[in-house]
Amino acid sequence: MNPILLLSINIAAIVVMLLCLYTVYTLRAKIPGGVVGKQWGYLTGLVTLFTAGYFVTPFFASLPQDLISLLVNLIFLFGAVYVLITIRLIYRIIEEMTS
Repeated sequence: MNPILLLSINIAAIVVMLLCLYTVYTLRAKIPGGVVGKQWGYLTGLVTLFTAGYFVTPFFASLPQDLISLLVNLIFLFGAVYVLITIRLIYRIIEEMTS
């Protein structure tokens, strides 16, 4: 595959993640404490972790295959945790709005 295309996609992904990181931290100050605030804290940590991971992706070609496999598996695991926390957060917000 064309290395310039891959690098362009990586740079676009990093820019999007930086925007997400900025948004998460901006909204964090507006989120009340309690269960929602706690869940938001977890999401903030995961978005921070993912953003750091996105900065590593352009260097994957120079990493050993075992390390790449480990990183990909960790990304899948933390991605699944992120989805779980997001769903629980939305559920709790709906609970608060309907009660």
